Amino acid sequence: MKTFLRILLFVASAVNAFGDPQITSWFTVDSGQFAQIYRTDADKFSGRTESTWSNGRQSQSQPAYSGVQEILSSANWIYIRSTGLGSQIMGPWYNDAWHRLAFPNLPTDQHFILAIPRHPALPATRHFSHLGEIGLFVDGVQMFDASDSFSYSHGSGRDANPRARIGRGDGIWNRDAFVNEGTTFDPGFGHQQEWGTYHYHAEPIALRYLLGDHVDFDAATKSYYESKRAPLKHSPILGWTDDGYPVYGPYGYSDPKNPASAVRRMVSGFVLRNGQNGTDNLALTGRGILPAWDARELNRSAVLHHYETGPDVSEFYPIGHYIEDYAYLGDFGKVQGRDFDLDESNGRWCVTPEYPQGTYAYFTTINANGRPAYPYIMGRQFNGKPVGRIVRGIYEPVVTDFINQANTALASGSQSTQTTTLTWNSVSGSYEAVSK
Repeated sequence: MKTFLRILLFVASAVNAFGDPQITSWFTVDSGQFAQIYRTDADKFSGRTESTWSNGRQSQSQPAYSGVQEILSSANWIYIRSTGLGSQIMGPWYNDAWHRLAFPNLPTDQHFILAIPRHPALPATRHFSHLGEIGLFVDGVQMFDASDSFSYSHGSGRDANPRARIGRGDGIWNRDAFVNEGTTFDPGFGHQQEWGTYHYHAEPIALRYLLGDHVDFDAATKSYYESKRAPLKHSPILGWTDDGYPVYGPYGYSDPKNPASAVRRMVSGFVLRNGQNGTDNLALTGRGILPAWDARELNRSAVLHHYETGPDVSEFYPIGHYIEDYAYLGDFGKVQGRDFDLDESNGRWCVTPEYPQGTYAYFTTINANGRPAYPYIMGRQFNGKPVGRIVRGIYEPVVTDFINQANTALASGSQSTQTTTLTWNSVSGSYEAVSK
């Protein structure tokens, strides 16, 4: 195993039949198409879309293109300029399971540039994932972590709620976004913050469909679902995290070192703390102890003070309500590669179609029924050093690897080595590129 890892480290960035995956994996087929939404279920079923919209809070007064608008690269960075809007028809969004209450937020063009490191580095100390953006999907939509940014407030005896003037909570028992906000997701599993940033907390199932990753689409209900057929091929790259490693869909090679081995669903190393698999049972013990992985990653005691404990398990706070309700099987004598596939970061060292000599890769996780499963995209810590970030401009010589030719404001910079500064013009509603 040590020899295999050394080989992987050496050739992880090697050029192969796929060229440079950090450049070639981006989904740009629809980059020249205007983003569209369904405002309501009635609109969805009738096929009535909108390319401009407003709800009084978020407004998209002019049509905006879908996703990735430009790919630029240097020796050390990949720069992705994106609107942040999905290629599929987004929406509708509701605030309740019965679709009676409209979700208060609509997506808007975020016109950002995300920088991703070309050469992932393994840090001496792992970095705990920050709230919000942890990477970018290949359609240019932002990748968010598993938390919805709210946590339990012991002093208030309830989850944080700004409307009740309970800030963000204690930050110890953090709510699972898919569990607590899933009703607000659209059919592609996306929704947006109050400032309009469309994003995914779990697998981007609509993007998987567009990429041909074992997902079917029901034209009558306009919904996506996991195919019932056996998977025949490895999942494609769905995105890139801020540490520069790829994120794949849920299917990989059963033998991480053998591309000729059978393709199957990757199994997460996380399970509910419900008394099974050797875990404690929160319904009996209460939420007074953090899971070992969380205490280890936070470098703190797992045993909590009385003012840090979470709520008792109940109808309102079931097991799985918080991400700390999960245990990692590696802490119970189970072995990665034998009992489960993915490590604490939700990835593994393996060969993939794009990296036949090997790389570290994250995998989105689903359960046996095809539903998203914790930790969904990435665990609470990056495997590499997360130096990727949203930047205000590009101030080094770069090569333009892709440009949306429909965006005439940028067409002059195509396919050249240059120093480029991209500045958003709020009057014209586009980026202006200044090249040197």
